[in-house]
Amino acid sequence: MKTDIRFTHKMLVEKCKTGNTSSQFELYGLYVDAMYNVGLRFLGNKEEAEDIVQDSFVDAFKNLNNFKYDSSFGAWLKRIVINKSINRLKAKKIPLVSMETHEFYLTDEEPLEATETVDVKKVQWGIAKLPDGYQQIINLYLIEGYDHVEIGEILGISTSTSKSQYHRAKKKLLTIINAM
Repeated sequence: MKTDIRFTHKMLVEKCKTGNTSSQFELYGLYVDAMYNVGLRFLGNKEEAEDIVQDSFVDAFKNLNNFKYDSSFGAWLKRIVINKSINRLKAKKIPLVSMETHEFYLTDEEPLEATETVDVKKVQWGIAKLPDGYQQIINLYLIEGYDHVEIGEILGISTSTSKSQYHRAKKKLLTIINAM
């Protein structure tokens, strides 16, 4: 079944490369909701998320000839949405503070603490209450599944800064959730 879906998506992409508008519309329909959710998690604003998704699809369709099937079309498009979302946040001057120079900088990872199962809605609400820089790290690491090296590349920070930001964001998130 999985190969059938990949084959169908590949056929749609190939038709889109020829300018077939009905295939573009179909591919758009397959991915728009998921990409909107990615944009919304990063930007926290419905209108901005909608704008980013539209811009991302326009860029994706313009650059389809650069898509070489090294990943799925969805993964490629998701990377475009994430990069555009981060660029939008950077343009708004939302800083990521380097933790290496901060007095509370942790040089080693602390052992994971045992935590109880938490309601997903509480986690989503807690993430929304985090400062923007922490939200980015949490979204990239926990939600999108990027590792700290990739996060460092995406955000233009060091791997250790990504790790320390994540650690602090996770602590802050747990504090928020436990206060509920």
